[in-house]
Amino acid sequence: MASNVNPTVRRRRLGQELRRLREVKGMTAEEVAERLLVSQSKISRLENGRRSISQRDVRDLCGVYEVEDNRIVESLMQMAKDSRQQGWWHAFGDIPYSVYIGLETDAASLRVYESLIVPGLLQTREYAQAVIEGMWPEETPGDIEKRIQIRLKRQDRLTDPHDPLRFWAVIDEALLRRVVGSPQIMAAQLGHLAQLSAQPHVTLQVVPYDVGAHPGMYGKFAILEFQEAADATVVYLEGVTSDLYLEKANDVQSYTVMYEHLRAKALSAEQSREFINNIAADYSSS
Repeated sequence: MASNVNPTVRRRRLGQELRRLREVKGMTAEEVAERLLVSQSKISRLENGRRSISQRDVRDLCGVYEVEDNRIVESLMQMAKDSRQQGWWHAFGDIPYSVYIGLETDAASLRVYESLIVPGLLQTREYAQAVIEGMWPEETPGDIEKRIQIRLKRQDRLTDPHDPLRFWAVIDEALLRRVVGSPQIMAAQLGHLAQLSAQPHVTLQVVPYDVGAHPGMYGKFAILEFQEAADATVVYLEGVTSDLYLEKANDVQSYTVMYEHLRAKALSAEQSREFINNIAADYSSS
């Protein structure tokens, strides 16, 4: 069910264009909602790309915005049609973080900070299974396997021979020390980290304990950037029951600066690889 059209990205681009048309018209989301007899929240969800949009919605909005160029209307209608196609992740059924997967699938680069868990794109199958079983103890074996398969499928972005994801991870020493599964699983996982970190498109840095307090203590986050200039950078904050996507320039700038401070405090890529290999050796000998 894979497609070369990413529905999540299409929704974002379409939503951005609809917001631009509304702002050019000088209308508020509330005014548009009143004209169409819908809720203001629906207009907001359409504009932020979190909700699929029908061609009828596009036609109605273009009518409100008095768009007279049929080529523009037809282009937006096609985007609406594309946005309703299914990405590869839809084959797995309902996924709580499907919006993020869609963004990650289309991102040109991804910067993440993790303090407790090895980043999903870098996990071995055994580590992923142990993490998922520990974090969701009430999941059925079938649901656990589905989560594992999704996580492994996401890793295709790192191994794409034509357009691999540019990936930068800053991780806290704590996640290297926490034994997930068993010492043997940890030894294999850390060996995998060291191996991946040698790839030219992957950079991995460790923030050791002796750094003390640092900006990452606020919690984990990810910064996604895209090839197309029209696609705004997104900061992703994962929650237990809901996620947060930040696209405002000030928010993105704050997290970008925070990330630079983390990089500065972390060990270099070469030092980090040696650091990880040393801990892996400890696990192997235990």
